[in-house]
This record gives sequence, structure tokens and C-alpha cells, in this order.
Amino acid sequence: MRQFSACIEWLFARDGDAFADRIRLAQAAGLDAVEFWHWTNKDLDAIAAAVAETGIGVSGMVAEPMIALTNPANKEAWLNGLRESVAVAQRLGAPVLIAQAGDELAEFSRAEQRAAIVATLRVGADILEGSGVRLGLEPLNTKIDHAGYYLSSTAEGLDIVDEVGRPEVGIVYDLYHSAVMGEDTQQVVGDRIDRIVHLHVADHPGRNDPGTGRIDLAERLDWLYAQGYRGRVGLEYKPTTQDPAAVRSVVKSLGG
Repeated sequence: MRQFSACIEWLFARDGDAFADRIRLAQAAGLDAVEFWHWTNKDLDAIAAAVAETGIGVSGMVAEPMIALTNPANKEAWLNGLRESVAVAQRLGAPVLIAQAGDELAEFSRAEQRAAIVATLRVGADILEGSGVRLGLEPLNTKIDHAGYYLSSTAEGLDIVDEVGRPEVGIVYDLYHSAVMGEDTQQVVGDRIDRIVHLHVADHPGRNDPGTGRIDLAERLDWLYAQGYRGRVGLEYKPTTQDPAAVRSVVKSLGG
């Protein structure tokens, strides 16, 4: 049985509810894990209490601060933040932290920016070692949602991970972003399935519920699992309704 994680930045977001209540709503809808983005703007005590109350897992969150790894001047500040992020992930039992590469910078060549990313992630791997937490560098689409972002290619993201050369560092593979960039999952992932630490799904166009657009999400997931992926699938989409039944239908359609 595939395991799914609700991104509660968008799912179960009801007006007037506390953020931690989304964890309870996810559990009531049959989900066994949640994820979110920033942790520095959240009530961590309330989240920890909701996690303990429901027994639901936290699959991941963003490694903060969200500053450009493409800029070598940000290295130490990002690594200091990573140490704090690891501690929060351990407190909540989250196995994954998500890293953003940052925007492409005019003052550096792409080779210099890639070197800066690799250098920072190599030291980051030392921080992660033995923590039980892996870091996923996330390629994003530059056609719709993230114009100017450095890392729009899944293959390049995997190449960066290979250059880092540490098991603590992989990628978050977002099928929505990949499809928007016109990528074929089998071609870009190939035999590097073990570098994927987490998956995200949404449909296109609209970045809405799977099944509302044109991406063959179920087929792509089938292939990824056939190659040996065993992590969670993050439901990171903008829901067309907050009805829990709609989330359950999405999970079923994707093999849950």
C-alpha cells in the first residue's frame, strides 16, 4: 500500500482553524502523514501536540532559511539554519527536509552557482549524518511558478546529488514541476531512483487535484514504485474543494 502525505499549507485549510487543526482533519480523512513548508512561522508546540494526539506522521518540511544556495556568501547562514531545521525535524519525527536551490544569479556563472550548491550540500551532509533525516534538493518549473529559479531540470538535480556523493542528500521529485518542464519521468530519473527522498504530485494545468488535468500521474507513480521507490507521496496541490472525501478519492486514484 502506497503512503501519502497531505501538504497542509493547502489541504484541510479551513478559515478560522488553527494550523495544527489541519493535522487532526488529515487524520480524520484517513491520511497517515502531513507535511508543510516553513517551520519558523508555526506553533511547534501545537504541532507536536497534534502529532502526539493523532499518531500521524510528519513527512517533511523546508530546511530554513530559504536563501539562495547559488550564492556562496549564504553558505554559513544556511548551514546554521540547517542545524536548527534538523533539530525540529527530529522533534517531529520527520525524515525529510526540503532544500531550495535559489534563483539563478547574474553575477555568477552557472558553473560557479552549481559549485556553490555542491559545496554547501557537502557540508550539510556532515550535519545530517546520523540524524535520521535526509535532505531533498527540489527542482522547480520555471515556465509557470518559479521564473528565474536556478534548478529546473530533474537530471541536473540528480547530477548535483551525484557530485555531492553523500546518501544524506537526494532530491525531492515533484511530478507536477517535472511535467510542466516537459520531462519524461522514465528518461530523467532512469536508474537513479535511490536518489529520490520524497515525491510531490499535483495536476496540470492549475496545479490542482490529481485527475483534474492532463498529467499521467498514476502511470508515472506506477513506474517509480516499480523501480523501487518506497517513500511517501506528498499531495502538494491546490484543492478545488476542502471536502475530505475529495482527498480520499485522490489517494485511491493514485494507488492508495
